[in-house]
Amino acid sequence: MPSSAVEDYLKAIHRLQHESPGGRAGLGDVARALGVTKGTVTTMSKRLAADRLARYERYGGLTLTPRGEAAALAVMRRHRIVETFLVDVLGLDWAEVHEEAERLEHALSDAVLDRLDAFLGRPRLDPHGDPIPDAAGSMERSALRPLAACEPGMSARLVRVLDQEAAFLNFAATHGFRPGARLHVRTRDAVAESMGVAIGTGEPITLALAAALKFMVAVDPAEARAGREPQARSRRRVRGDAPPAPRGAGRQR
Repeated sequence: MPSSAVEDYLKAIHRLQHESPGGRAGLGDVARALGVTKGTVTTMSKRLAADRLARYERYGGLTLTPRGEAAALAVMRRHRIVETFLVDVLGLDWAEVHEEAERLEHALSDAVLDRLDAFLGRPRLDPHGDPIPDAAGSMERSALRPLAACEPGMSARLVRVLDQEAAFLNFAATHGFRPGARLHVRTRDAVAESMGVAIGTGEPITLALAAALKFMVAVDPAEARAGREPQARSRRRVRGDAPPAPRGAGRQR
């Protein structure tokens, strides 16, 4: 099993390369994601390349090899199953489980993880809506789009919260933006860069478009067939994480 430091790098590279239009994780981006210097990332990059976990180009960034991809998905699986256990069984708040999961994800054996997964009923999604890879490294794919891409009159189901900083999760929970919530776009103000969104039968909440970018939704199929398509559709992936996050979306795992 890779060291905890290596696993943290693999997770960060996996996320960043899937966010990048060029499909590569820049060294500076990895450094910012992990809170280390670029020189430290360069040193680790050479180690990852030597271990055949990543392809490293001095000016081209990093991409995971199939071996590195499998290792990244394995640690994501552990992290998300642990978060699910902490929230669903121990009753911790979804805004406070990240650090605990960060510590525990490196300590669980595959045997314990599989028993924990079975105990939880083989969940497909974690409390934030992130898909949980199965033991083979595959996970559910859904055609999602940012709430900010929806137009007035459209309805959708909230599936995933991209920004998982505690402050944003507390904001989301306070206003009812949790996975599974039914959202109805009532208004949109391009000048104010905001939109009015009702949850269920409630009154509309004014939401900044920057915040709405952090909520990934599934639009009702009838509306999609009617051609009311916003500009952003998620891309299906054979392996890897679900759709790229907009820049500034906050911490993910």
